[in-house]
Parts: sequence; structure tokens; C-alpha cells
Amino acid sequence: MKRVLVAGFQHETNTFGATLATLDEFKTAGGWPGMLEGHEVVSGTKGCNLPIAGFVAEAQKSGNVELVPVVWAAAEPSSYVTDEAFETIAGMICEVASTENVDGIYLDLHGAMVTQSHEDGEGELLRRLRHLAGDKLPMVASLDLHANLTEQMVRHASAITIYRTYPHVDMAKTGARAFHALRHLLDGGKLFSAFRQSPFLIPLQAQYSSAEPFRSLYASVEAVGPAAGEWAEMAAGFPAADIRDAGPSVLAYAETSEKAEVIADKIMSELKDSECRMDCSILKPKEAVREAIDINSKTDRAVVIADLQDNPGAGGTSDTVGILRVLVNEMADGAILGMICDPECAVLAHEKGVGAEFEGTLGGKAGPEPDPYIGRYKIEALSDGRFAFTGEMGSGCVADTGPTALLRVLDGSGDVKVVVSSRRCQNFDQAIFTHLGVHPENAKIVVVKSSVHFRAAYAPIAAAVLNARSPGLFPSFLNEVDYRNLRPGIRLMPMGHANE
Repeated sequence: MKRVLVAGFQHETNTFGATLATLDEFKTAGGWPGMLEGHEVVSGTKGCNLPIAGFVAEAQKSGNVELVPVVWAAAEPSSYVTDEAFETIAGMICEVASTENVDGIYLDLHGAMVTQSHEDGEGELLRRLRHLAGDKLPMVASLDLHANLTEQMVRHASAITIYRTYPHVDMAKTGARAFHALRHLLDGGKLFSAFRQSPFLIPLQAQYSSAEPFRSLYASVEAVGPAAGEWAEMAAGFPAADIRDAGPSVLAYAETSEKAEVIADKIMSELKDSECRMDCSILKPKEAVREAIDINSKTDRAVVIADLQDNPGAGGTSDTVGILRVLVNEMADGAILGMICDPECAVLAHEKGVGAEFEGTLGGKAGPEPDPYIGRYKIEALSDGRFAFTGEMGSGCVADTGPTALLRVLDGSGDVKVVVSSRRCQNFDQAIFTHLGVHPENAKIVVVKSSVHFRAAYAPIAAAVLNARSPGLFPSFLNEVDYRNLRPGIRLMPMGHANE
């Protein structure tokens, strides 16, 4: 019986964000569970589409692995992880690694964590664990598709698996693959790695894996192997982290160094060749709303508008109101928007009750330049913010957005409704609307604060999907970003200009 330490520590760090990821942020539930410790790590993630759940399920299926669960913690994407949060959670993992006799380690990580003291949060955690465990102990990690992979991560991890879908519908599957990689090493198998970094960054809206060129790129990644000791991974990168190693990368494993190098070169060559085919297009808010209204006149299906730059799942505040203003000014009919995070407004709605009307400010409070929407609203529905996700990506997980309200905007002659929450949560699931009695398939315009994850739930009901560039703290046109720490020469967009 092999003993395996399992732990998870996830954060996607937007270094341009407005707020820090404190220890309390990791302890508090939101779109994902709050901090879990000990055996709660297993019971609290069971059945969820999370990497650690997939790893645990495969380990339990094998029947010859004893799990030593330590902690699982994730905070909503934001700016830097505080030193207190990093040292506390990393310390919990390292303490067990130094005191328990284990045969292997599995870590459910993101790959784009930046802390107040470490550009490469995951690499630093892996370095500490490797120092404690020694060179021979198998240590495997699973990472997000948006990981900014570093040489330090690759050097200290015995093997790494990475999501292959965006939206991330394969998180549990990626954890399961990590178990089989660890099993290969525990059984005495050999692995050699090859690592390549892309010469250009890719904005998130261009990373959609069900469209070209990423559909073909991930098909090539999937085709490698399928021997246990031979596979490839590709991370599309997280461009909102202003660090040296931001950007896409390719990682290959094989039982010889030469074979791993050949695999990595092939996938990286395909990635470079696809640069000119990446769709980074984006509309101004007024253009997007007017196009949606025009499409509405020709179909009875909803038009979905992605509010890219205020995506809380990428470190946005989830409270900018640029598109809301345009919806009202353009007299949009049958429009719904979710979610604007405004705890004060949500609590006020709960105090007044369903059916009440009030005047006040909405959103525009959390960012560096306050710019709320000032208007009149009717409270149409209320909830405590706890609801089960119904789509594939959030399968098995329960959201907790705090006091939440559905407001109808009474200004103008249009019909605009807004979901207002007390905690940030990316809109990748229709339950954000349906738990308040609103059904997106019956709307004419659906505005989601998301970059791509929404497509799994909303694309099937949409006549069209439009990307809009309203103000927000998650940059979507990278040539305009004031990067300070990128490695010299990397291009800021596909076919864009190079960083000096």
C-alpha cells in the first residue's frame, strides 16, 4: 500500500487587480468550496469537477493507495496572494510532508499564482517540498490551462498534467491523469521532460478550445502517447500576470530525453504556425449592444455578450457598469446581466424586500476609479446566494455568492434586469440566473461577466456570441498593457509588437 499526500492550493493572480488574496479569501466559499482540511478534502470535493476529486477517485479505484489529505484552498482570482496566506497554506502542506512517511505527493495547483514575495508561487511551493522530500520522491501536480509554466515548476515536479479544454470541463479528468502519472512513477517508471515557452502572449478570448486553432492544437496534444510514460501538455498562459514567465508553453514527457524533445518541438512548432489564425477581435460596448439588437430582429434566440475585461474569474472586480449603461441608453429589450458584485446594494435589496422600488448607486465601487450607475430599480427576486451549478464545468459544486438580488432597472424605456451579488463569481453557469427565476433561453440579450467559460453553458442557446471591451481590470487587448516584468522579446499579442 502506497501512501500519497494530497493537497490543493489554487489562485490565478491578476497583477493588475484591485484587491489582494488574503487568508480569509481562501477560507471563504464562493464559486468553489471554502478551505477544506484533513479528511474534508476528500468528502468536500467528492463528485465535483475539480482535479483533486478526479485524482482521489482514481486513487480509490486502484485499491492500493492510502491517501493523506492535508488541505484544499482556492480564492477568487485577484491581485497578489498575501504572504500570510501563502505561508500559512504552504506551511500546512510542508509540515505534513516533513512529518508523515509518504511514498508520493499530489498537488492540485493553478500555475499562475503570484504572491507578494514570489513571482512563481507554485514553483516556490514545489521547491520547498522537493527540499523536504528529496530528489527521488515522486511529486506530481495538475495545473490550469492558463498556467504560466516556469522552469522551476518543471524542475521540481516529477510530472505535470494540464487542463486541455477551455471552458475547463476536464478538470477532474486532468486530476485523474495526474494519478496515472504518479502511479507510473511509483511503479518504477522513468520520465524525462522537455519544456518550451512561446514567443507571444494570447488574450483569453482567443484561447477558446472548441474553435480553431486551439481545437486542432489540443487534438495534437491529445494524440501523443497513449503510453503511461509518454504524453504532452500545453498551457495557453495567463496574460494578466506581469511576470517574466507569463505566456503559453509546451511540456512533453517520455521515457527518453530525446523522445521528449521531439514531442515538445512538434507541438511548439504547431503553436507558432497557428499564431496568425488566432481571433483576438473585440467590440466596443455600443457596437456589441447595437449588433445584438439587430440580431434580435432576425431571430428569437438570445444573443450573448461577454463583458471580457470585468471577468471576476480573471481578477476583475465584477462591478463595472459600462455595458449596463449602454443597455439602458440603447433601450435594450429582454436584456439580463450577471453578476454585478455590490454587497451594499444586495443587502439594501434584502432589507426592502421583493416588489419594492428604490433609487441608488449600483456597481462601480471596487475599482481604482469609482463610476457607479445611478438609477431606479425594482426588486424582482432575492436569494441567499447558495445554489448548485447545473452546467458541466461546475458540476457537483455549490456556489455561495452571499445575499443576492434580481433588480429591474426602471430608467429608460427598455427592459433590463441585473443580478447583484455580495461576492464575486464568474458567470459560467446559467444557475446564476435560474436560481432567481430567470431563464436565459427566454432572454433576448444575455450579458455575462466572463471571458470564455460561459460558452459551455450559454453557447447552446445563443444565436450569436459577441466579445465586448468595456472598462475593467482584466486586459483583453495586450498591446496596450504597460508590462514591466515580461522577458524581453515576447510579443504582447499574436502578431503583435514585441516587449522591449
